[in-house]
Amino acid sequence: MKPITAEQAKLDQQFYEENGYWISPVVFDAEEVEALRKAHDRIWNQDFDGDAYPLTEWFPSDNPTRLRKVDNAWWINDEVYKTVTARKLGKLAANLMNTSEVRVWYDQAIYKPGTGKGEQTSVGNVGWHQDYVYWQCTNTTNLVTAWIALQDTDLSNGCMQVIPGSHKWGLLNSDGFFNTELEAVKKQMEVDEKPWREEPLILKAGQVSFHHSYTIHGSRQNYSNDPRLSIVAHYIPQGTAYKRTQNVDNIRLLGPRPKEGDLYDNQYFPLAYSSSEE
Repeated sequence: MKPITAEQAKLDQQFYEENGYWISPVVFDAEEVEALRKAHDRIWNQDFDGDAYPLTEWFPSDNPTRLRKVDNAWWINDEVYKTVTARKLGKLAANLMNTSEVRVWYDQAIYKPGTGKGEQTSVGNVGWHQDYVYWQCTNTTNLVTAWIALQDTDLSNGCMQVIPGSHKWGLLNSDGFFNTELEAVKKQMEVDEKPWREEPLILKAGQVSFHHSYTIHGSRQNYSNDPRLSIVAHYIPQGTAYKRTQNVDNIRLLGPRPKEGDLYDNQYFPLAYSSSEE
């Protein structure tokens, strides 16, 4: 990836602040993309590095056309760890969050199976949702998600779609990740009076899309014959701390007795960028 000038970084940040998402240039070259595709194969075959297990895993065995997902794949795969803590990726996230330090909140390896050119199905869809619905245990909404494409990705293979500007709508009733009926989820969110426009994030292999924790996003069917693979890194800015609210998995990573205000800055939230290393 070519260095981004200070002027361009400012324009990128302005676009993100206005729209709630941003698409990078190609960040990972063909060799790096291929290494991450091989990492996917190893993860789904449960060929793990070390003796750990992921934070959570979702392998629906009853239907091979359904989505597969692993949280904190960096615990079990060295290539994923190297990627989500890569300084070049963390620096892009730092620019968008306007922070001097970025840590990994958690990551995901996501496998969306291909259904071929057959009949339309909602199986494998990701329902409209806002990430912050699941992250209310943080004292800030200024979190960003980086979605790394491991193949050219468009509507034909189920690319992510965002609703530009939806990060300005506040927190909605959007707990819809596993609800594959996107129109039903949209109705649940009660956004009829909002300027709803679905923007497909069309990426080349190695490109990365970023979105705000309030930005509504989801994805539809993968019509290709091949799975759509991605590595997703969720990032937190400097000073992110525990806020007492719903019980989610990441709270446990603070230890047995977390207190409100405890920083998410231990080994479970590795550093991806610090301006002090410039």
